[in-house]
Amino acid sequence: MTYVPSPDRYDAMPYRRTGRSGLLLPAVSLGLWHNFGHDHALDGQRAILRRAFDLGVTHFDLANNYGPPPGSAEENFGRILATDFAALRDELVISSKAGYDMWPGPYGEWGSRKYLLASLDQSLARMGLEYVDIFYSHRFDPDTPLEETMGALDTAVRQGKALYAGISSYSPERTREAAAILRDLGTPVLIHQPSYSMLNRWIEEGLLGVLDEEGIGSIVFSPLAQGMLTDKYLDGIPEGSRAAENRFLKRDFLTEENLAHVRALNELARRRGQSLAQMAIAWVLRDPRVTSALIGASSVAQLEDSVAALGNLAFSGDELDEIDRYAVESGINLWAESSDA
Repeated sequence: MTYVPSPDRYDAMPYRRTGRSGLLLPAVSLGLWHNFGHDHALDGQRAILRRAFDLGVTHFDLANNYGPPPGSAEENFGRILATDFAALRDELVISSKAGYDMWPGPYGEWGSRKYLLASLDQSLARMGLEYVDIFYSHRFDPDTPLEETMGALDTAVRQGKALYAGISSYSPERTREAAAILRDLGTPVLIHQPSYSMLNRWIEEGLLGVLDEEGIGSIVFSPLAQGMLTDKYLDGIPEGSRAAENRFLKRDFLTEENLAHVRALNELARRRGQSLAQMAIAWVLRDPRVTSALIGASSVAQLEDSVAALGNLAFSGDELDEIDRYAVESGINLWAESSDA
């Protein structure tokens, strides 16, 4: 059936300015890290993307290695883009990234100019696009001069293959250095994509301040702490869950102390009339320096539940104080190696 987008798709979604740029992003963006590879049916993916757009989610975030297998999320997104969204391209913000292992040999990961620009060409081919709106350096490369990595982002923009440049999981110090390099080149950093949640608060220790000073936006990923900030693990580890598979959410993270904090946060969410996941999304958006919360979705129902978090974004001082008692660092930041460099 031909897709006709909802005429009221822009009525309810708040849009936030990205740093000091002219680009507005939806308060909730959809990431295709999970559930959009060849291991999931295309019709289910199409239903999620259609519903997201109908709800005002205009930003779809990908990376070269999303799948499985790597590259398949971009391939599937490209198929759906061609059949459902081709006429809507100018209403969409599409991003991709490069930095992690993508193909064999010495040129298939990290931050060299050769890798980044080759990867972008491959991503554009998989998605059937002439350009992406945002192209990111997915992680800091300690062995490549930052001038080379940032120079590749500048080249991508000047070639017309990306409209904006972004970085992901960079430390406050490296973010400031990257911003200075790109500013001198004439292609300012638009946005930073860090992990952030009530159980992973590292960006509060300097990064948010740097972003504010530099006029850089932020889109935070894993606001549900890889699934810990849901009701899924309140009573143990369900069969077939990420923790059961020890994939992305490790069993070691589900300590009794961490689960006690999650249960206390769940009780507060219940009193607010929200699910724990909804409160977790609302909480990361409480800070105006956070432009957008990047969510995943395995179903239309999960997508709708997450977007419904926008129905209650206000927190009282007492609520924030109570959250701070339980929203503590929990040792779950899988990306600390990059952001600590």
